[in-house]
Amino acid sequence: METTRLSSKGQVIIPKALRDAHAWLPGLEFVVIDTAEGLLLRPKRPFAPTTIADVAGCLPFEGEARSVEEMDEAIDRAVREKWHDRN
Repeated sequence: METTRLSSKGQVIIPKALRDAHAWLPGLEFVVIDTAEGLLLRPKRPFAPTTIADVAGCLPFEGEARSVEEMDEAIDRAVREKWHDRN
């Protein structure tokens, strides 16, 4: 079990092993939820979840059609690249 402490500024350091295990990088924002057992930190989503049906046709595309799986992979890759180095 990892331990940490609250600083005089109200800051808590999440141990490196846990940050690595969850792939949490500097700048990641969290939603703090008060539960009966303590506080729960949940990573904040950069934007509301959507489906392909919500956004299909919003951008023009010329070329070979892509599968939903290929589009999901490309979206995931772009989000990781965009949010990787956010501070």
